[in-house]
Amino acid sequence: MAPKVLVSDKLSETAVQIFRDRGIEVDFEPALGKDKEKLAEVIGKYDGLAIRSATKVTEKILEKATNLKVIGRAGIGVDNVDIPAASKKGVIVMNTPFGNSITTAEHAIAMMFAVARQIPEANASTQAGKWEKSRFMGVELFNKTLGVIGAGNIGSIVCDRAIGLQMKVVAYDPFLTEERAKQIGVHKVELDELLAKADFITLHVPLTDKTRNILSKANLAKTKKGVRIINCARGGLIDEEALAEALKSGHVAGAALDVFAVEPANENLLFGLPNVVCTPHLGASTTEAQENVALQVAEQMSDYLLTGAVENALNMPNVTAEEAAVMGPWIKLADHLGAFIGQMTDEPIKAINILYDGAVAKMNLPALNQSVIAGVMKASNPDVNLVSAPVVAKERGIQVSTTQQDKSGAFDAYIKVTMVTDKRERSVAGTCFSDGKPRFIQIKGINIDAEVGEHMLYTTNEDVPGIIGLLGMTMGKNGVNIANFTLGRSGVGSEAIALLYLDQAIDPKVVEVLEGSGMFQQVRPLQFEVN
Repeated sequence: MAPKVLVSDKLSETAVQIFRDRGIEVDFEPALGKDKEKLAEVIGKYDGLAIRSATKVTEKILEKATNLKVIGRAGIGVDNVDIPAASKKGVIVMNTPFGNSITTAEHAIAMMFAVARQIPEANASTQAGKWEKSRFMGVELFNKTLGVIGAGNIGSIVCDRAIGLQMKVVAYDPFLTEERAKQIGVHKVELDELLAKADFITLHVPLTDKTRNILSKANLAKTKKGVRIINCARGGLIDEEALAEALKSGHVAGAALDVFAVEPANENLLFGLPNVVCTPHLGASTTEAQENVALQVAEQMSDYLLTGAVENALNMPNVTAEEAAVMGPWIKLADHLGAFIGQMTDEPIKAINILYDGAVAKMNLPALNQSVIAGVMKASNPDVNLVSAPVVAKERGIQVSTTQQDKSGAFDAYIKVTMVTDKRERSVAGTCFSDGKPRFIQIKGINIDAEVGEHMLYTTNEDVPGIIGLLGMTMGKNGVNIANFTLGRSGVGSEAIALLYLDQAIDPKVVEVLEGSGMFQQVRPLQFEVN
């Protein structure tokens, strides 16, 4: 059955057609985004939900989203999506952070020109019939120093445009390397140096605990007298009350703001102050940007629903379509290894340690980690998936660690998962052969070679005669067909293990018979998702 997507906000017909062209059933209902009750009523029918900013995806909506796998936000901001609730529900949340980068950067440059030349006030004065030529004395951008706080995707475009205007550009960004700074033609500085040097300051960082009020009263006091400030990033980056005081005192010569601490900003203490330019969050509002993000979200959601490729996800590692094709068997193996460990464990898990050896160590490890964790967690919670598993593990206080190493044995690559509880450690390793089929290659340090089947039986015993006969006879008496049989032992007369590949699930009574024989230390039926 084809995946089904609901578009609950305004997206272009071209974007909607992308879903259809990819074989996805799509319902275009832009009015639903503002009707919470109706959205909750119908959301259970859909695999995907494409939105802009009008649709509010709350925990209550997600409770009704019984089939939902992905939410795609056409744009960068996801304040309207309860991401923690989506993660617990196992729903991927994607955005489109780069589709409006040029548009937002251009708006910042436009706002810088507007505040430098007092264009809005001069326009209003002139259209009111006044001719106040001497009142509106501006400043040039040429040879001025622009301080860019945040030199990521949008910030680096602003830097490029400013250099084209022959401005001097200094940038503060803890993640900006010296090599990258040279590449984009800026001088990397600490925040205090930027504040002291800049004639114009523009902000291009997300709103986090670290960036909230980054232009605080104290930091505004460190700026050069006559500085002009531009914010087209996020409200809350500037202490608006402190900025108002600095504007009134003349320390700050002007401000251009596209975003505010409270939006919609129907009123604000900065409104009406001289040389303050305000726009209603227009950074991404161009025809080109709106079309770009709509097309991008349709492509991303289609790729995920059809191929498993994950791009621009906020609660799961990205996996490209190319990676998904190559890693598919390894992701499945990681899930099987986790599922083996999870089904073998009745005690609280303290830690999961994952070893990647050889070629697999160079793959997308965050995605493989999540598959292992999901496999482990599903044993006690069948509703867990790749997205929700890390959340569940974190809630249970499980520590996850990874180790990478070069090829160290007979296999070009393998994965080994070790589970730690208060009482024991248990490990299992596996690899993928050229046929793409995952296989178990080691359990409890004992080498084996076992395919992964939907229904399996695992036993441990002392290496003594009669075990194979007992297993075969017991299965035969109870009508259970053995499709394959793998044995392993640590040495003659020492610990041995067996893995039986069965055609159907085993009845609990059969397990009781084997346990009652006194020949086995452990008898454990296992199930794996092999399709």
